[in-house]
Amino acid sequence: MAAGIETPRQTGHDTPVYAIDGARTPFIKARGVPGPFTAADLAVAAGKPLLLRQSFPAAALDEVILGCVMPSPAEANIARVVSLRLGCGNSVTAWTVGRNCGSGLQALDAARQRIASGQADLVLAGGVEAMSQAPVSAGRNLLAWLGRWRQTRGWRRIRLLPQFRWVMLQPTFALPRGLTDPVTGLSMGQTAENLAFRFGITREAMDALALASHRRLAAAQDEHRLVEVQTIYDAAGNAYTQDDGLRRDTDAARLAALKPAFEAYGLVSAGNSAQVTDGAAWLLLASNAAVERYGLPVLGRLVDCRWAGVSPAEMGLGPVHAVPPLLTAHGLTPQDIDFWEINEAFAAQILAVLAAWRDPDYCRDVLGLPAPFGEIPADRLNVDGGAIALGHPVGASGARIVLHLLDVLRRNDARRGIAALCIGGGQGGAMLIERTSLNSPKAAGMPRTTVRRRTARGGGT
Repeated sequence: MAAGIETPRQTGHDTPVYAIDGARTPFIKARGVPGPFTAADLAVAAGKPLLLRQSFPAAALDEVILGCVMPSPAEANIARVVSLRLGCGNSVTAWTVGRNCGSGLQALDAARQRIASGQADLVLAGGVEAMSQAPVSAGRNLLAWLGRWRQTRGWRRIRLLPQFRWVMLQPTFALPRGLTDPVTGLSMGQTAENLAFRFGITREAMDALALASHRRLAAAQDEHRLVEVQTIYDAAGNAYTQDDGLRRDTDAARLAALKPAFEAYGLVSAGNSAQVTDGAAWLLLASNAAVERYGLPVLGRLVDCRWAGVSPAEMGLGPVHAVPPLLTAHGLTPQDIDFWEINEAFAAQILAVLAAWRDPDYCRDVLGLPAPFGEIPADRLNVDGGAIALGHPVGASGARIVLHLLDVLRRNDARRGIAALCIGGGQGGAMLIERTSLNSPKAAGMPRTTVRRRTARGGGT
C-alpha cells in the first residue's frame, strides 16, 4: 500500500464502546471581535446539562478528554479546568489533546481506546474552540526589548529608549498563523485551491455545494432535527439557541459575486469555505459494564478509527486516505455505509475527496486499490448541512460530526455511518459508527429540545 496510508489491522480490543448521550453548543460565528464565551465557558455550557440528566454522578466518570487547539493562556490543560468546573471532582483525571482539525475526533478515539482496553468504563470526551478569542501576542523584538527593560534599573533605562521602535507594537495574531501550514507556507485556503486545480473543480460546483449546505441546515433547523444542540446563555442573559452562521438569504448569484479569498485569480471564496466559529461538543462513552450498572440508553457503538497522513499542500485529501483502511479492516465497502459526515472545510475539499474516490488512476497509483473506491450518494452525505453553513470550530468539529451522525442513523433507522475530516498539516481521520441495541436497556435517542431563533443581541447573519 502507498506511503501515508495506515496499514489495515485489527485493534486487538474486544470490549465494545458505546455512546450513551451527547450535547453541543450552538456554533457561534466569529464577527471580528472576541465572542461572548471562552473555550472553557463553551465546554462547561454544553457539559453541565449533559451530566445533570445522567443516572450517575459526575464523579463516577473515570476521565475527561477534550480536544482544543487554541485555549487561552488562562486555560492550560483546558480539559482539567472544564472537568473541575463541571463538578467531576479532584479524583477524575483530565487531559487535553491537539490534532488541529481532528482534535475532537482524537479525543473520542483516545476515550474509545481507554474503554476498549479495560482501563476505563465512563469517559466524557469531545472538543471545543473559541476561534474568536484566539490569542494575540507581542512580537519577538518587543519581548526582547521588554526583557531588557525589566532587567535594567533606575536611570539606566533611559539608554534603552532609543532602541524602541513603534513597529515592535505590531502584534502576532494566532488565528491566521494557525491556519497557515508552517512547512509549506500555504494557508488552508491555498491548499484547497491546489485541490481544485488537481481535480478540475469549478467555481460553480463549489458554490452549488455551499448553497446546498445552507439549504440543508435551514431545513434541519426548521424541522427541529438538530436535537443535540443545547441552548446556552452569556453573562448578559442573551440566549443562543441554534447555529447562527446560516445564510437563509444566500443564492447562487450572491455566492458567485464573492471575490476569491486566498488567491487573486482563485476559485475559493468566503462563501464556499467553512466559517470561523466558536463552539463545543461532547459525547459520553461507556463500557458494557457501565451501561448495565447504571441502566444507560445506547445511541450507538464507536467501532474503530483510522488516521492517515498526506502532503500538507493537499491536506484536504486526508479522508481519502483514512477511510479505505478503516473499511477494509472490517470487511466493509462504501455500499455498506448508510450515512456519511465529512467535515466541510472547503467545498473544493469535499468535491476533491469525492473525485479522488471515483478516479481509477488515483485509487490505483496513490491508494493502492485495484478499482475506484466508489461513489458516495449526495443524499447520504452531510444530510443536515455542514461546516460551510454552521461553522468549523477546529477543536470541536470532529466530535460534532460523530455526535450528529449518531442521531442521523437513529432517525433513519440505519445501521452504519462514517465520520471523517481533513486535518491541517496533512492528515485525515475517520471513525466507523454502528447503531446497536442491547437487550437491556433499550437503545434510545438524544433528548429533544425546542429549537428557537437566536435571541441574542447582535444576532443574524
